[in-house]
Amino acid sequence: MSTRLKRPPFWRPLALTVTLLCFQGYLGYSAISGQFGIENREQIIADIEVLQDRSSALQARIDAYRHRVSLMNPRHLDPDIVTERARALLNMANADDVLVMVNPETGKPISGQFIELIDDQLISIIQADSTL
Repeated sequence: MSTRLKRPPFWRPLALTVTLLCFQGYLGYSAISGQFGIENREQIIADIEVLQDRSSALQARIDAYRHRVSLMNPRHLDPDIVTERARALLNMANADDVLVMVNPETGKPISGQFIELIDDQLISIIQADSTL
């Protein structure tokens, strides 16, 4: 009985080598031009800056709301703020208050434009421009 030694096939190590080289090429391509690669680094940095700006703007709004909430704390109510808000909600004013009418389009004070109008027309204009 003759024994013949089988030589291992040459294509198995070759296939393994080619597979590993392809995988290494894929990793190299991803490192250079993939979504998080070197070429997209500037875009990622720009996105980070935009998000940091948005975060700081939102943090400023949060701080403003926290400040407004702290002003409404029942232990530390400021009487000036309470009377100001009550007057604004009720559209009321004291006799010694100075009222300045402002044009809503321009934001500038109105001076002498309504002298010729009768009282009913003036009241309808004021009520139409009410911010409440």
